[in-house]
Amino acid sequence: MRLRGKHVSKLIAAALLLACTAECKPLDRRWLAALGSRGGATATEERQSPAAATEDTPSTSIFTDPLEDVYDPFQGLTPLDSTKLSIEHTTEPKPKPAKEGLIWGATFSDHMLEVDWDDETGWHPPEIVPFHDLELSPAASVLHYGLEAFEGLKAYAAPDGAVLLFRPDLNLARFNASLKRLRMPTFDAAELQALIAELLSVDADWVPRGEGYALYLRPTAISTTPSIGVAPARRVKLYVIASPCGPYYKEGFVPVKLYADTTYTRSWPGGAGYTKTGGNYAPTIFPAAEAQKRGCSQVLWLYGEDDLVTEVGAMNFFALLRDARDPSRLELVTPTLDRRDILAGVTRASVLDLARSWGDCAVSERDVGMRELRDAAREGRLVEAFATGTAAVISPIHAIEYRGEDLVCARGGDGIGPFAQRLWDALRDIQYGRVRHAWSVRAVEGSGSNAEAAQQ
Repeated sequence: MRLRGKHVSKLIAAALLLACTAECKPLDRRWLAALGSRGGATATEERQSPAAATEDTPSTSIFTDPLEDVYDPFQGLTPLDSTKLSIEHTTEPKPKPAKEGLIWGATFSDHMLEVDWDDETGWHPPEIVPFHDLELSPAASVLHYGLEAFEGLKAYAAPDGAVLLFRPDLNLARFNASLKRLRMPTFDAAELQALIAELLSVDADWVPRGEGYALYLRPTAISTTPSIGVAPARRVKLYVIASPCGPYYKEGFVPVKLYADTTYTRSWPGGAGYTKTGGNYAPTIFPAAEAQKRGCSQVLWLYGEDDLVTEVGAMNFFALLRDARDPSRLELVTPTLDRRDILAGVTRASVLDLARSWGDCAVSERDVGMRELRDAAREGRLVEAFATGTAAVISPIHAIEYRGEDLVCARGGDGIGPFAQRLWDALRDIQYGRVRHAWSVRAVEGSGSNAEAAQQ
């Protein structure tokens, strides 16, 4: 059965209204300050103070597209239009596995979103259809030249049964930037967000309930141009698939050891390191396997003669440093995005925004060299180190192998540090809707009758 445009116009209007309502109110900073020292509320309790109704967590780390002012070669073509959506419901629903046995990226929901594009028409009408394999020409340029980009975000079950997205505007802005870097067509972010919300509405029962569980969303765009030759895409397929996932750390935090690789380079200025494209990931697999042979979980990617830190595997890097001249002064540092060789992580931006709003330490986006980290570790000033990303949110680091020396954080390998724990707690409460915050977007409305299911 196909239902054309069902509820989509209402969905867009509701989404715009909700963005301006009290459901999107921010965290109370005074409450956040206490997160590291006391337990949280129950799953059905929503925390909010009077201050939370009027204050925002300042967003100072919003993603900017370096090609924003570049001419769009596809102006005048048909734009992406969510009101033209058609829906075909599956007639063979899949059995849902027990959430405790979920394996990352191995299980997929019943439906997927698909939109085709060509350079004569533009975007075709979007469709939500049963999950299926793609049919591609063996000559499709995605298979030969890597003309593809993707994103990753999660949908969370709120205490009232609603389905929430965490800062999807940043993911979609980054998706557009990745596409533009490949000279592939971009889209109106509000339209794709409305389509993703409709997919979540169709597959709402695939959003696993409970702390640590979510439905991972993978928007992807590939060139389906059936022609061998390095050239711009003439045909594109954009699709979104959904995969239920469980806690990254099922038995508590396990701090990792990194290998600071001085042989291989992930990205460089003038390249595409700031984009989420397949070409940034495939070449990292071999060095990562070599690092694991050394007993390290991930590669700490470096750049240049000064061994500047860029990323951790596919995550962003943070360090909490104590000042050498003033031991009472702390600085949270993360590598700058100015060289455009680092992915602008959504969790990275959120960590920076929260830390700046708390005001407990200096917060810097700057060059971070391995020699600085080595000196800080030797002097006991490397207080904490951690990586951030959509999958793990916060991943604590206890040591870094660098040129034959293990640089160990001051707290060693014992769980997660108090600052990283505080960030983890604050982010999780926002993501699961236990506090009201503008970063939490209600994609599918819930009801009180769904509250019990949301706790399971």
